Formats: sequence, C-alpha cells, structure tokens
Amino acid sequence: MDLSAINPVLLIASLMVAATPLLLAAIGELVVEKAGVLNLGVEGMMITGAIAGFAAAVETGSPLMGFVAAAVAGALLSLLFVVLSQIALANQVASGLALTLFGLGLSALMGQKYVGVKPPAMGRIDIPVLSDLPVLGRILFSHDIVLYFGIALTAVVWAVLKYSRIGLILRAVGENHDAAHALGYKVVKIRTLAILFGGACAGLGGAYISLIRVPQWTEGMTAGVGWIALALVVFASWKPWRALLGAYLFGGITVLQLNLQAAGVAIPVEYLAMSPYLITIVVLVILSADKSSAPASLGRSFHASR
Repeated sequence: MDLSAINPVLLIASLMVAATPLLLAAIGELVVEKAGVLNLGVEGMMITGAIAGFAAAVETGSPLMGFVAAAVAGALLSLLFVVLSQIALANQVASGLALTLFGLGLSALMGQKYVGVKPPAMGRIDIPVLSDLPVLGRILFSHDIVLYFGIALTAVVWAVLKYSRIGLILRAVGENHDAAHALGYKVVKIRTLAILFGGACAGLGGAYISLIRVPQWTEGMTAGVGWIALALVVFASWKPWRALLGAYLFGGITVLQLNLQAAGVAIPVEYLAMSPYLITIVVLVILSADKSSAPASLGRSFHASR
C-alpha cells in the first residue's frame, strides 16, 4: 500500500469531473420534482444521452454537437414519460422505471457499432494567468466548458426558483396543483416543460460520461449514476446549491475509491467499488424521515377535470 501515490491536486480536479454528470442529472431532476413530478427514468435518459452524444460526436467530429444531440435525445425520451404520466395519467413510479428499462435497451441497440471507437477530444479551457496558478490553477481553472456550464446552470436554477415569477409558478404547481389550476395556470404544460428540461439535463450528464469522463462507449456505462442523482435530490432537500455540494461529495467518494484501489489499499476491490452506492443507501435512510422539504404534490397525478 502506497498512499503517497495519490496526488491530492489531481484527486480534487478529478472529483470535479466525476461530480459533473451527477450534478447535471440532479439539477434537471430537481426542477422536475419541484413541479410535483417524480421521474425515476433518469438512468434511462442518461444512458440514451450517452450513446446519442457519443454517436453524434463521432459522426460530426465535434464534441459540442455531441452534447447538443445528447440534450435533444434526453428530452425526446422524456416525452415518453410525459405521455405516460401526464396524458395517460399512468403511475409515475412505474412509468419512470419503464423509461429506464427502455433507455437501457435502446442504448444497447444504438451503440453496437460504436464499441471500441474513440470519440473526438473535448479541449480544456485555459484561463490566462489563472490556469498557471500553482495548485488552484489545476483544480479550478483547467477544465472543460461543460463542467463550468454545470456550475453556472446550478446558479441559474437557484436564482430562477428563488426570485423569478417562473420559479414561483413552478413551485406553486409542485405544492398544490389544484390551487395552481384554479388560478389559471396550465399545470400539464408547466410539468411537461419541467420534464423536458430534466430530460435534456440527464442527456447532457450521460454524454459527459461517454465523451469526457470515460471517452468511450460501453453498454450500461452510466452504471447507476442516474439512481445516485435521484438520491442526491433528496440529499439536497430540493435545493440547488446543496445538490452541487452533494454531487462533489459523491463524486469525491467515487474518485477516492479508485485512487485507493490504485494505491493498493488492503480492502477487497469489490467493497471499494460498491462504497458510493452503499453511502447513497445510508444517506437515503437517514433522510427518509424528513419529508418537510419535499413538494407537497410530488408524485401525484393532476386530473384536469376536477
């Protein structure tokens, strides 16, 4: 065992990269749940975004086009959830699980020709002077544009939810959809837009895994990240900035267990590999008793005829 082999600067920088797909998916799902909808299809939308973004990046030679395609693919897949949960009024939990299974199968079919293919590289943004700073330059100012976009998106979602009329309407729908409908707000339309936003964010998170974090395509490569993102929303008590901190926490656990494996820590690899998911379960158990922050209408279908 050689813990000196772990570079703390690279560890923290890698932590930010590992946290980004979690953050993107969690912020999207947070908006969806603020509208009173529980979409358990995050994993399916992420894996679909991963293959759609990978394929688009390979075919066009542009990683940015890959991310655009991933966002579109995630949003299109979320339309299936809209039809099931908002139009057909099917159970939201069952619809979300079906969406995940569909996404996993669809991605496996689409990705057959891309196994072993190398995608075009996404360059880092080097900020003059700041990128050259010792320690902080490598940690904070030498990443790709999507990582910074994730942080900026968190700030925008926080500001919109807290200070804007749009955020007020979204929260009203999530707290009491019947009252919001009585005031003249189109509940189904608002929830549909929130679901599409969540799907686009999940797609971006999936593409980040296949194009940047692990630049290759393998079947099922999201490996439960979508489920951790769902847990992260609960961990964050439906607050964007807490979602950011939580993403860095879970990202740090993931990176740390990989570094411990590389350092030869005398713990079976299987235990280290399952540690992020074990901690997710523990967090959910601890927080499950506190539902005071959850939107009151979360998971409840809206019947316009009432």
